[in-house]
Amino acid sequence: MSSTRSSRTKPDADADAAEPPRHPVSRRRLVGAAGAAGAAGLLAGGASGAVAAEALRDEPPAPLTSIGANGVPFHGTHQAGITTPLQAAGHFAAFDLAPGARRKEAAALLKRWSATARELSEGGAAADGTGSALDAGPAGLTVTFGFGRTFFDRTGLAARRPAGLAPLPPFSADALDPRRSDGDLWLQIGADDALVAFDALRTLQRRAGDAAVLRWQMSGFNRTPGATDRPRTARNLMGQVDGTNNPKPTDPDFDGHVFVPANGGTPANEGVAGGGGEQEWLAGGSYAVFRRIRMLLDTWDHLSRERQERVIGRRRSDGAPLSGGEETTPVDMNKQLADGSLAIAGDAHVRVAASESNGGATMLRRSFSYHDGYLDTRDGPVPDAGLLFVAWQADPLKGFVPVQRKLDRGDGLSRFLRHEASGLFAVPGGAAAGEYVGQRLLEG
Repeated sequence: MSSTRSSRTKPDADADAAEPPRHPVSRRRLVGAAGAAGAAGLLAGGASGAVAAEALRDEPPAPLTSIGANGVPFHGTHQAGITTPLQAAGHFAAFDLAPGARRKEAAALLKRWSATARELSEGGAAADGTGSALDAGPAGLTVTFGFGRTFFDRTGLAARRPAGLAPLPPFSADALDPRRSDGDLWLQIGADDALVAFDALRTLQRRAGDAAVLRWQMSGFNRTPGATDRPRTARNLMGQVDGTNNPKPTDPDFDGHVFVPANGGTPANEGVAGGGGEQEWLAGGSYAVFRRIRMLLDTWDHLSRERQERVIGRRRSDGAPLSGGEETTPVDMNKQLADGSLAIAGDAHVRVAASESNGGATMLRRSFSYHDGYLDTRDGPVPDAGLLFVAWQADPLKGFVPVQRKLDRGDGLSRFLRHEASGLFAVPGGAAAGEYVGQRLLEG
């Protein structure tokens, strides 16, 4: 049973027994209209009745804008929030199961969270929500759930932990804070309205109840839909076009790179204990690598535009590779300039991170920028800002790990980055109607 509650109008005493009229408006928005009418009554005295009557008429109110009305289905083969277009606001949070909480409590929590995520993604109003989203539609809200390595120990399911959750190796650029890393349970929340995203975060935190304790939480943002003249590749806080070579769902091999195959194993893990067909609960799922990457923006900003472009290997103005062409032109790694030097420097980010430079390693990057004020350093205050990096792949041993090893050894951009938090999570496939996320693991 869903643990959320939506409001509806009651024209008369007999309306409880009848299906309310359906209007093209979210339940959140209808509750907001009623609240606004009540507030008007406090100010206008006898006029409140007329205001309330107008707000609750059977005629539908003005439709929501396209952003507010946009909804993403909760149920499906894959969880929402993986191939969903980047939203404007994002939250990431990790929880640890509370002392004494085991498999039974974890199952009840995932059932509760799944019901909440489904209701909110449809524009429903949570009875114990913050109220910040009462007059909004779903605004593209998605909630994605993942399991950390320790989740399987604490639920007595260590034998069903997939091989892909092997700990990530250390990298020389790591300066990881364990208090902001890892976790039993991981949530990714995204929406095109910041208040809708915040309301979902707080509602899910409250509904953790006594089963789980918040370990860490981070918030990020992206460009608002409609802010550019046409759909464009995102930019990061360094001003660079970021994501040009991301795999696309239309690519013939996209699913093989991003999602765990139907037998629950991964190509690299077939025949490995915990990595083969016994992990059917993970079929249609993915692995998410999460990294909090602080950008040394003050240092970066002191570079000339030309030097910045050499570090990346692309023009800042339009993202075109320095080897020529436009943004989507394939990078020519062998092109030389008139003086005989390479157009794409040997340590340029686009060269070192390229799939062809890493044995075909491919990830779907779906990240959010963040800015959390300033840090006090011996050189003075510096921005605490950067990227909440998320990479989706069918097998982290063939996706993130080889690429990060290569970047760790020879990427010119790495000098301007600090990896401060990290996590690896197994993300189950989507829940079918009537199921909750992770049910096939917890009840299998």
